[in-house]
Amino acid sequence: MLSKPYRIFLIGNAFLLILLTLACLFPIVNVLAISFSSKAAVSAGQVSLWPVDFSLKSYSYVFNNENFLTSFVVSIKRVLLGVGVNMVLSILVAYPLSKEVQDFRSRTWYAWFFVFTMLFGAGLIPGFLVVKETGIMDSVWALVLPGAIPVFNVLLIMNYMRTLPKALEESSFMDGAGHLRTLWSVYLPLTLPSLATVALFSLVGHWNAWFDGMVYMNRPEHYPLSTYLQSLLKFDSMNQTNMSLEDAKIQQFVSNRTARASQIFVSALPILLIYPFFQRYFVKGLVVGSVKG
Repeated sequence: MLSKPYRIFLIGNAFLLILLTLACLFPIVNVLAISFSSKAAVSAGQVSLWPVDFSLKSYSYVFNNENFLTSFVVSIKRVLLGVGVNMVLSILVAYPLSKEVQDFRSRTWYAWFFVFTMLFGAGLIPGFLVVKETGIMDSVWALVLPGAIPVFNVLLIMNYMRTLPKALEESSFMDGAGHLRTLWSVYLPLTLPSLATVALFSLVGHWNAWFDGMVYMNRPEHYPLSTYLQSLLKFDSMNQTNMSLEDAKIQQFVSNRTARASQIFVSALPILLIYPFFQRYFVKGLVVGSVKG
């Protein structure tokens, strides 16, 4: 039987979480309502949480916008390459660092080496010069390689691996397996919650990153999606120059605000669809992987 103070705490906690959830959902619902509303209704400030004068013209404009589609493809390439590189390198770094000092004598030195890079960054100018001198400027690799090893993800995977019984590794070695076979067949299946967690971190980080695209990309057609959307805040998204007759007709029903709202929602949709599949691993992987061993 729950005590009365504890029941009051649960009710208050649930009420607070509901308020926080509504506060997070309100901007998304508002953007979605604006994207499905008419130009006149949005300009008049009539749209809040429900579309007014339902219209798909803004989405027609978005999916016919070559710049938006190009940046969308660039972001997909970045996510596929970036998440793949992050996961492979994070696992290869975390596995040896999860060993005891008697098994890996240089473990402490390497651990501090990676932690130092997380605490102290070189800065924007040295990073820019490194990317420029390595010849990857204005390419998707400039968005992937500078952050190839996310140290925070390495720490999560490392600490999760250290919670696994050492007897599993010893039995694998007794059966004739080496380190790579043990990592692939024993550690990776058991660290799936931690891997799913860091994969989600990496995916969201690459998808939402915009500043590096602004710095390392010389041409707008090479911008990732977040950089393209950020540029819309500074420049008119409904460019009047070189506008076709069809675009001119669409602009009669689409404003800058409705166009931006539809672009923002389409850009957020992939993360909203992917996140539920990682949700069941998220809490366990984050909590267990964050415990210091």
